[in-house]
Amino acid sequence: QVQLVESGGGLVQPGGSLRLSCAFLGSTLDYYAIGWLRQAPGKEREGVSCLSLTDGSTTYAESVKCRFTISRDNAKNMVFLQMRSLKLEDTAVYYCYVKNYDSDYWGQGTQVTVSS
Repeated sequence: QVQLVESGGGLVQPGGSLRLSCAFLGSTLDYYAIGWLRQAPGKEREGVSCLSLTDGSTTYAESVKCRFTISRDNAKNMVFLQMRSLKLEDTAVYYCYVKNYDSDYWGQGTQVTVSS
């Protein structure tokens, strides 16, 4: 069974850092583009970052540029989102995903709460 299992969320103070991880189980990450979305309370889900399979280029939402970094470790079938200088407005449930031309898979979501 193919699945994505997320970890790394939690409570952090403003200005702090967290690293979210996603383990891709049951398949090989090499053939998938990766990305992260988030959904804050009362708001629509929004794209945070993605990493292209074809050329390795990365895209970030304006609100997280220069603070978040997406990465992958194909050897370990892992997807990461390093988050720094966290702000109150980064509070949300974060979802990782992987996709290629004929399939996509989603993590279960992990809660990130930024609060003093």
